Amino acid sequence: MAKKLTRRELMQHSVAAGGLFAAGSLMPVSPALANQASQDGAEITQTDRSPAVLDHDKVVQPRRELPVLKKTGVLVVGGGPAGTAAAFSAKRMGVDVTLVERYGYLGGLATGGLVLGIFPLYDRNNKQVIFGFTEEMMKKLDVMKYGIIDRHKAPVYPTFDAEAMKYILADMTLSSGITAFLDCWGVDAIVDGRGAVRGAVFESKSGRQAILADIVIDCSGDGDIYAAAGAAFEKVKHNIGLISRIGNIEEVDMAPGRGSEGLPREHTFVGKIGTGRPSMGRVSDFNGHAGNSTPAPHVNWLNMAGPVGDALDVENLTELELRHRLGTWNNVEKLQKKPGNEKVYLTETAPQLGVRLSRLLDGAKKLTYAEIQSGAKFKDVIGYSGAYALAPEFQIPYGCLVPSKLENLLAAGRCISAEFKVADITRLIPVCWATGQAAGLAAALCIQDNVKPRNVSVAKLQKLLHEQGAYLG
Repeated sequence: MAKKLTRRELMQHSVAAGGLFAAGSLMPVSPALANQASQDGAEITQTDRSPAVLDHDKVVQPRRELPVLKKTGVLVVGGGPAGTAAAFSAKRMGVDVTLVERYGYLGGLATGGLVLGIFPLYDRNNKQVIFGFTEEMMKKLDVMKYGIIDRHKAPVYPTFDAEAMKYILADMTLSSGITAFLDCWGVDAIVDGRGAVRGAVFESKSGRQAILADIVIDCSGDGDIYAAAGAAFEKVKHNIGLISRIGNIEEVDMAPGRGSEGLPREHTFVGKIGTGRPSMGRVSDFNGHAGNSTPAPHVNWLNMAGPVGDALDVENLTELELRHRLGTWNNVEKLQKKPGNEKVYLTETAPQLGVRLSRLLDGAKKLTYAEIQSGAKFKDVIGYSGAYALAPEFQIPYGCLVPSKLENLLAAGRCISAEFKVADITRLIPVCWATGQAAGLAAALCIQDNVKPRNVSVAKLQKLLHEQGAYLG
């Protein structure tokens, strides 16, 4: 009687006999077919990379030439809210645009970070004050089933669906003519002999490559490119959390009103009687919180404060990532113990940590908290923020996007030039859309008028922003 082989023994026996298996089956591929497949589809190559070498306990990276992946007019590094707004705005001006994103999707913390609330959108009188690219995105979400909720319900802020936003951004990118590279991490700046930025270096599965550009917009969130190029900046630390979505839930225990991150405000909301006092938008503990509603029925998003951490320290980030995932699961287990929540489950945890701030540019202008509190007006205004927590609505000057010395580069998003207390507002999604839109238009003007970013005609820039529906105060 023949011995009955286990699945592993069968595979080992077949590999010894034939070497390969047909995809999706345990049928071995014949040696002849395997050889043909190797000849037709496989290619034996040897890379020409120069690996780092170990020299007396020192690791040395040899100098080597990098292949140029692309030459472009405007290079946008980072595909979050600021980066996508910058890329689309520049492209609509008729210039060549390349957008590079480290993850496999666009939207940054708005999608991969599950930061689903569009705030601060309103002023102290509950009037919407951020339009332009922000309004364009919300209108695209309006027509999608389960795309967005709570539109035009100030002071309650709109909440969108992350997958709907990813779809919109993918569709816009494919139809725009923008050259996009995903899964591609900006790791260095390219600077010429006069100290001007001429592009950036990227790392991907294709290896290390360069993209040359006339103007670079750093929308990396962490100021990675301007820091690599030698721009001055302030390093700061802030809370780092991890947002999650919870499914099969009816309870809402957070307040989706204006200024959502734990500071006092007039408007509160409780979605179910007996759920207790709302936690005002984010949690600092794992005590069975239910979170806020999303466009998806019976699915909430739970914003987390997290401890203060160093977003530029890989050890700190790793520890936070692991601990937050444990805490998120434990939070759901506590939530399941509440009567009526027995079938609640963890739908997903964000693939990106909720980094708030890390680097702040030393810009031609630094926006101060005293200025926004006093209602300061700026001749070079290019954006606006709604009221947030204890801060009123305020203008954002163009100088916040321009490095104090570095040429050929602009910044947009959470890493622009502002004091910490101001940056804690300018980091938020609709404000990032606003600064990104302005940076993209400014970069296009640089190319069309053959000027440096610091010499852009602010009057022209403001005219373009008004034409595109932006509100500047």
